[in-house]
Amino acid sequence: MCRALAFDVGNYHRVRVLIRFPVLSWRFTVALALATGGCRDAGPPAPPAHAVPKTPALFTASLAFADSAVPDGPLGASIRRGLALLEHTPDSLPEYTGGNLRCTSCHLDHGLRPDAAPLTGVHARFPKLMDRSAAVVPLEDRVNYCFTRSLAGRALPPRSREMVDIIAYLAFISRGVPVGAHVAGEGMTKMPALTGDSARGHELFTANCTRCHGVDGAGIAAVPAVWGAKSYSVGASMARVERAASFVRHNMPFDKPGSLTDQQAFDLAAYVNAHARPDSPGKELDWPAGGAPADVPYATRGHAPAIVTPVLPRKRADGGIVPPPMPAAGRSGE
Repeated sequence: MCRALAFDVGNYHRVRVLIRFPVLSWRFTVALALATGGCRDAGPPAPPAHAVPKTPALFTASLAFADSAVPDGPLGASIRRGLALLEHTPDSLPEYTGGNLRCTSCHLDHGLRPDAAPLTGVHARFPKLMDRSAAVVPLEDRVNYCFTRSLAGRALPPRSREMVDIIAYLAFISRGVPVGAHVAGEGMTKMPALTGDSARGHELFTANCTRCHGVDGAGIAAVPAVWGAKSYSVGASMARVERAASFVRHNMPFDKPGSLTDQQAFDLAAYVNAHARPDSPGKELDWPAGGAPADVPYATRGHAPAIVTPVLPRKRADGGIVPPPMPAAGRSGE
């Protein structure tokens, strides 16, 4: 038909839905065509219902956690435990963390804040090809990249109670997100090509950050360390100046997010990431096909960093590598 109706459907998420009127009969079709002048402006026919769009549509999700929407029973208990693990990771999983960061140190507001690597919809985007590992990985592996890199800890057993609970929470906050859809505010906004000045960054850190992170960057109480033995590892995305600048620009200072300029965010990121932090075992194997971003602070295939971040011994040397998926059966050479 030549007319479509678009409207918002509100449930846990909001999504723009396109509804086309069904053709009830040939008489209805003829009558409607006469009433609309033959629908000469209708354009090309709609693709068949089974057609897969080439580019997933941007999905606008509601970013408010509704506890009342959590189901009763064992599933609801698992969802709530998953959120608790994300918010109290070092206390709940001390054997799997290396410092004082928790998952929600980066994934702010229950993992729902836009431009702070929100977790909304992540369940709908995995398995996924990751350039850093050059492999298609399941969501459990992606969670373990956070444990081994951002938390400088150890990988959770994929079928452990803890992993199942975390995945249950990620599935809950992804309800209604179509498979493959990208959520507004997803990830961290790409920053302009700027160069950070660590001397200016030091001044900015003193003025804006020491009251929470301390002059030594080690954090105070529940505030995470931004360098040193208890901070994120050199293999974390946040160890890249551009990624850290994006997080700072949109989310810091915590009580005045968005108050810094792009250049100030780069200066702060350059200063913070110039400090030593835990090593990331196997980091030299990242981007095995080449193509590492220019600001990756360690050597990989075809990549020689302009600035190398000094590294510290890890609190836990074992379990720091997430192995790639097994080759396809009978194809051991792949």
